[in-house]
Amino acid sequence: MATGNMPRPVPERIQGAIRDLTALLGERATAAEAVREHHSHGESYHPAALPDAVCFPKSTPEVSEIMKISARHQVPVIPFGAGTSMEAQVNAIHGGITIDMREMNKVVRISAEDLQATVEAGMPRKQLIKALANTGFTFFIDPGADATIGGMASTRASGTTAVRYGTMRENVMGLKVVLADGRVMHTGSRARKSAAGYDLTHLFVGAEGTLGVITEVTLRLHPLPEEVGAASCNFPSIREAVETAIEAIQLGVPVARIELMDEAQVEACNNYSKTSYPVAPTLFFEFHGDSPRGVADQAETVKRITEEHSGVGFRWFATPEEREALWKMRHEAYFANCAVRKGGKMFTTDICVPISRLADCIVESKKDVARCAFPAPVVGHVGDGNFHMSFILDPNNPEELAEAKIVEEKIIRRALEMGGTCTGEHGIGTGRKKYLLDEHGAGLDAMRAIKQAFDPDNRMNPGKMVEPQVLFPRAE
Repeated sequence: MATGNMPRPVPERIQGAIRDLTALLGERATAAEAVREHHSHGESYHPAALPDAVCFPKSTPEVSEIMKISARHQVPVIPFGAGTSMEAQVNAIHGGITIDMREMNKVVRISAEDLQATVEAGMPRKQLIKALANTGFTFFIDPGADATIGGMASTRASGTTAVRYGTMRENVMGLKVVLADGRVMHTGSRARKSAAGYDLTHLFVGAEGTLGVITEVTLRLHPLPEEVGAASCNFPSIREAVETAIEAIQLGVPVARIELMDEAQVEACNNYSKTSYPVAPTLFFEFHGDSPRGVADQAETVKRITEEHSGVGFRWFATPEEREALWKMRHEAYFANCAVRKGGKMFTTDICVPISRLADCIVESKKDVARCAFPAPVVGHVGDGNFHMSFILDPNNPEELAEAKIVEEKIIRRALEMGGTCTGEHGIGTGRKKYLLDEHGAGLDAMRAIKQAFDPDNRMNPGKMVEPQVLFPRAE
């Protein structure tokens, strides 16, 4: 009798782990297929991969007990936040236990006097912003999606404001982390600086859950600016737009945001967000200052720079409503691109190069995709040399995916030759592992040694970032 469609037997180690998780968490541990499917993927093109079980802890001690169960039964663990990752960081490619952190979403402490906030890792970014209302301070890191703070720390996220306020690397002061064996570790302190030992905080920021599970994050806050202004300007070519952004940075204009859209991205956003920007390479600026005069001076300096680079149609956004509509349109770029092709699936590059090479990199990358069968709009945080080329693929056409991978590799190799990186903010996951050796050389062996020291059984998000020495079998 044929057995090809029969369910695969569940290995005993998985059954044992599920029994122990259920005893610990009750209904907050489940092997239901619908829940497992929801936790099998993020927002990327990478194939989904089901975990064997999903659990929803409410405290650091519960996460610690989950890790002890993982160790006892030798089952992998995959931390999960909002599921917005772009490089398969949450895909359970070797099965195991997915730990959904979203029940851990409380504010632990807000210390406005110290410009700090400590929150549980499952707190969504927008919830944090609301919690900071009326304090006079905010948290500026904005990757677009309403990601969790723990997920943002794990991928070293940034976004549109990084040019002035930095990335998660600069804004995480300390962590609470559960290690692979269940021990709980605190890193950093509430002091503004420290020279005490290795910088363990920033070892875990960007580790993508491969060294431990982040359960609390202490963040640096920033004062809300007294005055805010925004502007847009379009250009006859992508090079002139990018060179404008570079010159503004080189002259020390303290812009809070400099975002680029090429003509294809502007058209996609116009169609999706019902806006009417000229279909041309366009820069969008935001200025923060202590006074109207200070903001006006920044804008006037940038306006002169745009004119020197053939910019036209410099448009000022004076009201909060206008600025909100502008940045809403920018943050909808992902959805705008998906809407370009009905049923389209996104494959996004994440190149970052020294700003002196940015114009060359973007221009040459656009040449690479000019003859491709799929659209490839460009959007970028050009103030810090980071841009995304969004390949909008037909998910039913494997030839397009194959072509996209070839083009992406060519673009990444060029970026590395220019002194750049294969990923500015999305992380490594599974898709960019092969470039780590070229980017880091002997540093990759150091990363493997760190992985071995913190996770000798290779249970922490195996298959991501650094290739584990021993892979877990999917079935016994």
